[in-house]
Amino acid sequence: MPGPCRASGADAVTRPDMNDTPPELPSIRVAVADLNGQARGKRLRSTAMNKLAAEGIRFPYSVLGLDIRGEDIQDSPLVFASGDPDGLLKPTGRGPVPMPWLSSGAVLVPIWMFHADGVTPYAADPRQALAAVLARYAGRGWTPVTATELEFYLVDDSGKGPQVPASPGSATRRHQADILSLRELDAFDAFFTELYAGCAAMDIPADTASSEAGPGQFEVTLTHQPDALKTADDTWLFKILAQGLARKHGCAACFMAKPYPDYAGNGLHCHFSVLDAAGGNIFDDGSAGGSPRLHHAVAGSMAAMAGTMVIFAPHATSYDRFVPGAHAPTAAAWGYENRTTALRIPGGPPVARRIEHRVAGGDSNPYLFLVAVLGAAFAGLEEGHPPPPPLQGNAYDQNLPRLPTTWPDAIARFGADPVTARLFAPGLIDAFTRTKRQELHKTRGLGAAELFALYVDTV
Repeated sequence: MPGPCRASGADAVTRPDMNDTPPELPSIRVAVADLNGQARGKRLRSTAMNKLAAEGIRFPYSVLGLDIRGEDIQDSPLVFASGDPDGLLKPTGRGPVPMPWLSSGAVLVPIWMFHADGVTPYAADPRQALAAVLARYAGRGWTPVTATELEFYLVDDSGKGPQVPASPGSATRRHQADILSLRELDAFDAFFTELYAGCAAMDIPADTASSEAGPGQFEVTLTHQPDALKTADDTWLFKILAQGLARKHGCAACFMAKPYPDYAGNGLHCHFSVLDAAGGNIFDDGSAGGSPRLHHAVAGSMAAMAGTMVIFAPHATSYDRFVPGAHAPTAAAWGYENRTTALRIPGGPPVARRIEHRVAGGDSNPYLFLVAVLGAAFAGLEEGHPPPPPLQGNAYDQNLPRLPTTWPDAIARFGADPVTARLFAPGLIDAFTRTKRQELHKTRGLGAAELFALYVDTV
């Protein structure tokens, strides 16, 4: 029998207008990343594609500075004080890309913000902030090569807190970590098969997937490439894709920094090197230790780490991840093949010498994360200072300069640190600081279950 919204055969014959109307082409979504990395945008008819490409679309500047709930910042000069004016957003050149988590065939066009003249970049747009850092590298004839590693949990959030989703095959819940377990991956094979197919369709260079140190925790690595804007785009789109597909499979892909108090947190790591105009790796001098420029980049990264901590750990629950012995760095230190340090220099042939930045949580905005990582390294390359000696042994057991351990402290440091001012435009620093202060105020007093409900799908 037909469903309640389906016409019967007789009705279809007597009402030909319903059958003769061709179906509308798939709709368009346009989206920009706000300061929290949330996709803010609109749904458009497919016929708007040419107009979008030629004229762009207008959003209020204030949209990029909404808090994590999607609400205006109450003291922002971009809202009532200025009349809440519009900026002009244009396609980034990426897209339209499919949205495999939807059944409608809709496509997504990523956009970024300019001032009303359509030429001047809006400096508080996270993607524009990253483009500005990359322009500094280009001015020296350098090209960063970047890759990201994303950790996330698949969780059942149907109750008041997270729990491991039942295995689709056995309906059982595994409550122990199972590092590098094929059994854990295969239990969710349908999700990962669709995830990889979605990445291919969206031109996201997903490489390896592995189970991690928490129950239902996984890591997916994205292949390195000499286009850091695309790396950030890929990372942002991957999170959107994973979250959408997980919902399709009856669970949530949770990038919260620490969804479970007793298990490892989620990190967002970046591997990076820098090529010169001839294509040579400036971190490589043929030695196992790397070139002086590698050391200068390490020194710059360490100098900026405390001031940019709120970029790496932007939310109320982010600081739960920084626990000694829990696979997240707690001090500004570096070392060779040392995963207890904030900056790790992996082994391998000298031509592949690179830095792994291990501080950020999975809840970090990918664009601002790469601004902080690459901007700090560039400052170090310009200044040419040496770092302290590389750390030997377990960083958790040593007396080292600690990173900020609380959200209020990290917010305050971001707004006041002179190193931060070299990496980010004043308008972005102001907007981000106001956003975090409002979120701090609104999350005070919330319990673990309430915070999980707030963040499970929004970071």
